[in-house]
Amino acid sequence: MIHTLKYYAQLLKFRLSFTVVFSAMSGYLIGIDDFSTSDFLLLIFGGFLVTGSANGFNQILERNFDKLMERTAERPLPLGKLSVTQAFIFSFITGALGLYLLNFIHPQGSFFGLFSKSSFFGLLSILLYVLAYTPMKRISTFSVFVGAIPGAIPFLLGWVAATDNFELVGGTLFAIQFLWQFPHFIAIAWVLDVEYKNAGFKMLFGGQKGTYPAFLAIITSIAMVVLSVVPYFWNTTGLVLTTYSFVAILALGWWFINKTVQLYQNPRDEQAKKLMIASIIYLPVTQIIYIVDRFLH
Repeated sequence: MIHTLKYYAQLLKFRLSFTVVFSAMSGYLIGIDDFSTSDFLLLIFGGFLVTGSANGFNQILERNFDKLMERTAERPLPLGKLSVTQAFIFSFITGALGLYLLNFIHPQGSFFGLFSKSSFFGLLSILLYVLAYTPMKRISTFSVFVGAIPGAIPFLLGWVAATDNFELVGGTLFAIQFLWQFPHFIAIAWVLDVEYKNAGFKMLFGGQKGTYPAFLAIITSIAMVVLSVVPYFWNTTGLVLTTYSFVAILALGWWFINKTVQLYQNPRDEQAKKLMIASIIYLPVTQIIYIVDRFLH
């Protein structure tokens, strides 16, 4: 029984799901004026279940390819620890429950009388991740662009859960995390290039390691950093940066851009790993700066 529960938990991908939920929590804390404990908890648990559901469906669709990669060969479906039916039922129930919880956040502002805005974005992220991004990974590197959309929704989702509006700030938060996906994905695809190719996944821009994917990482990271400090020049409510936060984010962005430049100048696996680690650090630290600035401001 305990082992079976462990296998179901592996479908959720706890670490990945937590990082996604952290972005949603950040968006909420940036946007909120009147903190609601119930809405915040609904966002955390609903967001976690929605993300876990998408991860589960992803593993169902990729079960035969996961066998071909060392990184994923020990997942429950390739090992035969769970059947496809078991995984499907679990992922469906998990997703439905997550959407149900999100639907209680500002239910008065519903789409078509069915979904709150938070629940709608949760459903959209599942559909894009499972039905578009996952199958496209074996077709074209355009999948990275498609996958960046559901990957960026959590930051926006948090803002919408707090304000029940999209607004310029919500769109900016979405764009920041959208652009972040590219250097992050490029670094991962670079490090795992052999495994991805063995499984038939087309994840690295240009099809091979070199200056082309590194150049794309530079361009998207510059755009991301510029967008990250734009709120400093706004005169509006919500995300308005103080000078201290402006300098901190700019310095952090310069450090991150430098990692992409180093990959371009020295296109080796070691530099790609450094960029990957830098990307994991950059996003949550930037979000924390936004949060601290919001409450101090």
